[in-house]
Amino acid sequence: MSDDVHIAKQLSIREAGFDEYWLQDQIYENPACLGLGELDAIAKERQQSSGGRLDILLKNPEDDAMYEVELMLGETDETHIIRTIEYWDNEKRRWPQRQHFAVLVAEHINRRFFNVIHLLSSAIPIIAIQAALLEMNGKKSLYFSKILDTFEEIDDGTSLDDKSYNRDYWVKKSRWTLDTAEYLLGITQEIFQNPILNYAKHYVAISVSGYNYIWLHKRSLNKSLLGFRMAQSLQDDAAALLDEKNISFVKKPKRFFITVDRQMVEGNQDVFKAIATLVKKTWEADG
Repeated sequence: MSDDVHIAKQLSIREAGFDEYWLQDQIYENPACLGLGELDAIAKERQQSSGGRLDILLKNPEDDAMYEVELMLGETDETHIIRTIEYWDNEKRRWPQRQHFAVLVAEHINRRFFNVIHLLSSAIPIIAIQAALLEMNGKKSLYFSKILDTFEEIDDGTSLDDKSYNRDYWVKKSRWTLDTAEYLLGITQEIFQNPILNYAKHYVAISVSGYNYIWLHKRSLNKSLLGFRMAQSLQDDAAALLDEKNISFVKKPKRFFITVDRQMVEGNQDVFKAIATLVKKTWEADG
């Protein structure tokens, strides 16, 4: 069996006779090759208001999440990173109701720029992918490997987290997330039955009988990412409540996500009380 295993040799895409437009075509014709799911190709060379062109725009047909993809042969550099973020921001402004991901594709992302991307990830959902052209037995193959995916899928936590995380921990970690969570707890007291705050490493949650009904993750610029479960039968009601107040949200299977701060919650407390009522119905329906 071991005789059937061959060692592949990595080639430079440019030295192998291909260019960036060739790489762009490969991804556009088969977006699943990036390992981000079954995405739809929307546009190539999409004109930007800043004057540049976005290499590829992809969309997830399930939840309309958008992926702004920038390509670069060889090693990535500062301009590649800046361009990726700039075009991500442009498209985010164009489609504010949708979740957006900045996707940087390069043949090589060295440690220095990996660290830079990782630092930026606290504010920007950014994905870094390395492209490799491999040759084996005279045949060439294109391979993509995801080396950084900073979007955290929220864990709604069906059990309480380690007790070493407490309020003091969150005062130091993200006071604004704690303030928002405490305000939400106050306005949902009359809706949930004996809710408490559950302090976990990565989130603060409003917990009822050991189940996290609403949770908040720290984000930069005094923002937090609020998430909650929502039964399929109630999702249209939840979306209508948020749309009526022009509150941007991302809907995934059985879950909603909203970027919030305390001021925004205070100004829309009736909406969040109504959302809490739907969340309660969701958990009651699940038994």
